[in-house]
Parts: sequence; C-alpha cells; structure tokens
Amino acid sequence: MMLGFETKIRVRYEETDKMGIVYHANYFHWFEVARIQLLDEIGMPYKSIEQKGFFLPVLDCDATFKKPAHFDDRLTVLADASFQSLLRLKIKYQVFRGPEKLASGSTTHAFVDDQGKVVRPPESFAQFIQ
Repeated sequence: MMLGFETKIRVRYEETDKMGIVYHANYFHWFEVARIQLLDEIGMPYKSIEQKGFFLPVLDCDATFKKPAHFDDRLTVLADASFQSLLRLKIKYQVFRGPEKLASGSTTHAFVDDQGKVVRPPESFAQFIQ
C-alpha cells in the first residue's frame, strides 16, 4: 500500500540561478518539506519519531528534471511512501506546476536508533504504510 500526500511550494527568488531557473539542489529541499508534511499528516511528526529514539537518514536520493521551475511559480509536490523491504522506506516525489510535471525523484530511508543501528520501524509507523 502506498501512502501519499501533497505539499504546496512557492518558488522563492533565492532558489533560482542567474538564468532565473530553480537550482537543481532545491528540489531535494522541497522533497524534504513534502516528506516532513507526509509524516505530520499520518500523525508521526519527525520530531516525535526522534523523541522515541528513532531516526530516518537518507540512504539514497535521485531526481529527474523534465522542465524548469522559475521564481514565483506555485508548485505541488506529491510524496508517496512505501516500504521497499521490512527495513527500507522509499518515498517517491513528483513536482507539478499546475498539470505540468516538472520533476520526479525519490529518497530511500532506514530507521536507525540513536547508535546508528538499523532497526525495525515503530509499530505505530508501520501500521500506516504496509
């Protein structure tokens, strides 16, 4: 089962380069915004995950760019989460300006404890994403 949510982004001037196009690394910031929003929406804010002694480091990330975003564009970032395996969480992202798809990407995460050891996700989290 996939779990998905959307986040609205308004492109800030500082996110663009001299050509007026969003610098590619900013998409990863938007992915993080969407990921944090997704966790909030399922009632598992990242801060509460950390308070329970769990962390979600990024193991892998990628992005594919189809069309550029520009200053003051209103964007929608869709984030869909699923477990790749018992220990790996994959979140896929799509960035749209209206109906036009600008980019897609993904991040892969593992739950780790405060010592950096990979652990199973908390039951309260796993129930949301099967």
